[in-house]
Amino acid sequence: MSRERRLGRGLASLLGESNDAAEQDLSPPAPRLHDPDGLAAMDRSPTSPTHGGAESKPTVSNDDGPKDGDSVTLSVYEIEDNPYQPRRDFSESEIVSLSESLKEHDMLQPVLVRRVGKRWQLISGERRLRAAIHAGWTTIPARVRQADDRLVAELAIVENLQRKDLNPIEKALSFRRYLDEHKCTQEDLGKRLKIDRSTIANLVRLLELPQQVQEYLQSGSISAGHARAILPLGDEQAQIDFADEILRDGLSVRATERMVQERVQAEDDPLGSTTKKTRKPRTQSPQIASLEQQLRIALGTRVDIKQTTRKRGQIVVHFRSPEEFERLVEVITENDASELDSYAG
Repeated sequence: MSRERRLGRGLASLLGESNDAAEQDLSPPAPRLHDPDGLAAMDRSPTSPTHGGAESKPTVSNDDGPKDGDSVTLSVYEIEDNPYQPRRDFSESEIVSLSESLKEHDMLQPVLVRRVGKRWQLISGERRLRAAIHAGWTTIPARVRQADDRLVAELAIVENLQRKDLNPIEKALSFRRYLDEHKCTQEDLGKRLKIDRSTIANLVRLLELPQQVQEYLQSGSISAGHARAILPLGDEQAQIDFADEILRDGLSVRATERMVQERVQAEDDPLGSTTKKTRKPRTQSPQIASLEQQLRIALGTRVDIKQTTRKRGQIVVHFRSPEEFERLVEVITENDASELDSYAG
């Protein structure tokens, strides 16, 4: 099953999940992000243009209002932004194109909203909402969903993971925020979203890169494969220099992995090994060499696998500072050893 189909299944299961948690968020209204042209300041009197040609009517808020699963028509200006939206940038040309489609075909799928106190808050469908505003609509069809903050965050993550134009850092930040706020493991989050834990792990690891390298990744100058490949270098300046080398020489992901492996192997040996006068050249099977590379990418540091003729051996994990040691302990103890190969993705 493809990753896109698994993500779609995750979103469907979340939308169908029963949730009776009472709404507790009574915070001030979220800032408006989808009114780029200042349309909210326009006259919204009954004579203003509305979606479908009908007059715009204010939504009445009371205890007998719309329930979970109800379809409603809301003013585009009374829907607040989703505070868990991971997307930082929306393509203007994409919004314009979608608004033209709305004018021609109407809105086939309503946006999803929840009630927060006396307010309406968007759960999913921000592109459609922005496009509706751009098209001049003053009302929009919506479906009501009873959802607590945790479910809203999960829906936002899954919806955006299905979109290929969401950059890896935006995805990683949404995962990291969820893990921090809800104090859960990557394994727990993967089960809730019906996605592989390795998908979460590989993305979150990218946040360990220097800010400059993250910016290269956000702009699309380098790929997520390139970024994962330089993680084993450990040192931030070394990672920045290698990222610059990737840009300068147009290195492929495969070439980057090979060059990083060579540089890591050329570094100093562990303490005490330099006292040996002679050393036999190290020989490895292709399988062991491949596993070493997977572990290096997974852990973000040098890893050596030493195997004897008696089928015994050692896995040596290198670290350069107390901080890196603590990070490695956290990574290893959080994930089962049997899953490290999937962690490398």
